[in-house]
Amino acid sequence: MNPQELNFRMPPEWVEHERTFMSWPVKDSMVYPEDHESVCAGYAQIVKAIAEFEPVSVLVNAADEALAKSHLDSPNIDLILIPHSDAWLRDNGPTFVVGEDGELAGVNWKFNAWGGKYAPWDLDDDVAPQILEHVGARRFDAPLFMEGGSLHVDGEGTVITTEECLLNENRNPELGREQVEEHLKKFLNVQKVIWLKRGLDGDETDGHVDNIACFAAPGKVVLQVCDDPSDENYAITQENLRILAEETDAKGRKLEIVAIPQPPKAMHEDSRLTLSYLNFYFVNGGIVLPVFGGPATEADREAERILQETFPERRIRTVDGMAIIKEGGNVHCTTQQMPRKGGTGK
Repeated sequence: MNPQELNFRMPPEWVEHERTFMSWPVKDSMVYPEDHESVCAGYAQIVKAIAEFEPVSVLVNAADEALAKSHLDSPNIDLILIPHSDAWLRDNGPTFVVGEDGELAGVNWKFNAWGGKYAPWDLDDDVAPQILEHVGARRFDAPLFMEGGSLHVDGEGTVITTEECLLNENRNPELGREQVEEHLKKFLNVQKVIWLKRGLDGDETDGHVDNIACFAAPGKVVLQVCDDPSDENYAITQENLRILAEETDAKGRKLEIVAIPQPPKAMHEDSRLTLSYLNFYFVNGGIVLPVFGGPATEADREAERILQETFPERRIRTVDGMAIIKEGGNVHCTTQQMPRKGGTGK
C-alpha cells in the first residue's frame, strides 16, 4: 500500500522538526577533490548553524569519522555510520511522511545520481532505507527516480515541481506527465501538482525547484526572480512568475507571490554557479540562509530583509553560501528534515 491509501502525507518543511539529517562530504566523489578541506569546513558551518535550532544527525563513512568529529565536536550533533558516496542528502534521503495518528514513515525514492551523472550511486540509493531503519519508521518504496530537491509541498494538498527535472528522459523515460503526477499524489498524498517549466540556468540537477521556488505558507510562494533581460535566468524566472500568477492550489486559492531578486551572476571556470537564496532551510524557530558576499552583498541584505519580513517570527541565520557551491548545491541540498513524532504536520 502507499501513503495516500493509508492517509500518510508529507508535512511542509516549516513544521516542527525532531531533527535534521545531513551527510558528510566524501573526497573521492567530489567535483573538485582538491577543495575537500574547505568544503568540509563549509559543511561544518551549516551543521553548526542548524544545531543552534535543533538536533543534527550526520551520516559519515567509517574512514571519515575522525575528521568529521574534529569539525563537529559541538552540542546537539551526533554522527551515524552509514556508507555513502555523495553528500546531498536532500536528494537521496527519505521523504518523511506522517500518519493521521502521528506515526512517522518515509518514502524511499529510487536514486540514480541526477540522471546518471555521477557513478557509482549504489551506496547513495541505499541510504534512505538505512535512515528509516535507524529511526524505526515504516518504509514506502516508490517506483520513481526522484530527488527531494525537486519538490516542495504546502501541507494542504499541493506540490510544486519542474518539468525540466521530473519529466527529464534521464529519470523516468517510460513515464508521461500524468503517470508522474499519479506517483506524486500517491506517495506525498497531494491532490494538485503545480508544474513550473525550468530551474535556474547552469543547475546540473536539471532544474530542481528548491533553487527557484518554495511555499512560505499554504497559498503563498517565495520565488527567486531576475530582472535583467540579458541574463539567461530572466526568461526562466519570468515564465515561472507568470505560471504561478495564473495558478491555484489544491484548495482553489490564488497564490500570493513573494519575489526575491537573485544574486549577481557568478562563474567558476566555464560554468555558472547556481546561486540561490531559495536554497534556504527551515529550522525550528528560524531559517538558515546562504549569502554570497562580495558583489552580492547588497542582494544578500535584500534577501535577508524580504525573508525576515515574510517570516517575522523566525530568526534568520546566515551562512557562507560560497563555501560549498562549486560542488553544485547549497544549504537546502545538504539537509533532510524529520518531522517531530506525533505531529500531524498542520
